[in-house]
Amino acid sequence: MARAGMAEVSGTADDGRGDGRYPAAHHVPGPGPRGGRRGGDGPPRWRGPGMWRRGWLLAFVALALAAALLLHAKVPNSVGNLGSLWETFLPWGGLLVPVLLVGALLRRSATALVALLVPAVMWVGLFGGQVSDKSGGKGDLTVVTHNVNAGNPDPEATARGLMRSGADVVALQEISDGQAGAYEKALDGTYGHHKRVGTVGLWSKFPMKDTRTVDIKMGWPRAMRTTVATPQGDVAVYAAHMPSVRVQFRSGFTAGQRDGSATALGEAIAADKTGKVVLLGDLNGTMNDRALAPITSQMRSTQGAAGDGFGFSWPAAFPMARIDHIMVKGLEPVSSWTLPETGSDHLPIAASVDF
Repeated sequence: MARAGMAEVSGTADDGRGDGRYPAAHHVPGPGPRGGRRGGDGPPRWRGPGMWRRGWLLAFVALALAAALLLHAKVPNSVGNLGSLWETFLPWGGLLVPVLLVGALLRRSATALVALLVPAVMWVGLFGGQVSDKSGGKGDLTVVTHNVNAGNPDPEATARGLMRSGADVVALQEISDGQAGAYEKALDGTYGHHKRVGTVGLWSKFPMKDTRTVDIKMGWPRAMRTTVATPQGDVAVYAAHMPSVRVQFRSGFTAGQRDGSATALGEAIAADKTGKVVLLGDLNGTMNDRALAPITSQMRSTQGAAGDGFGFSWPAAFPMARIDHIMVKGLEPVSSWTLPETGSDHLPIAASVDF
């Protein structure tokens, strides 16, 4: 009797046809009532209503990213200049799209995937054109600008590297008194005309006249303006080095002095009676930064119009932002590019323009 009883229990467990006291070992539950998981185990499935019900947080983050990209000028600066900081590194915001994509795939969320299309399209609309190479040939005038870094270990080698670009006009920023002679020695043989104001200098193959300091409200000279008499006609050339900005834990993105200097420089350029203007310099801000609007609203970026890629110039070891600029008014950009690394923490940039 005991042996028979044991057989009866074994049969109940194995064939699933017992009296209900023992679960069938081989039974596999079907999809749950929401279609999201198989019996509560395993990953979510790509079919059924569950794929639309999951991932709402990811979808919300994706739409918030899209809004931050499209409405970057509306991100408030009232707390730590957060808006300007976001605009400085705005192209890098696109890196959040693949991160969110991985999350959407892991969650198997159709809702998140659809929402991700919005920031992806926004990013392409804002920056897709900068990925390609729009550079043309050589124009009527080629210019170079470079923050050479006051601590540059080899200023003469830096100058020789800039000359290899074939530039007609070279603007340097952050020239220390101790290194000014080295730059003059290296450049004066090729560029017969040279002027320096404070830590900013201009070298030109063509005659220069009406050179003067431009007051950008810093208390000492860091901007200048001259007229370059090219074979195609006169061009007003500005060279400037805007105040530095800082990112600090307590105060956030401190850029107040830079913003005031941008306003002063923009007013000087707007008042210039010369029909053709070139701005060369380290502006410590990107074209997207609203604080540079007094300048960017009236001038064209050669990199944006005719550049090769994003043209990031800082920091030189791993460029993440284009804070060095060549902008023009009344001239047509033909090409724009970055030059090889020198002893500076900035990359030099070059552009060629037509009259």
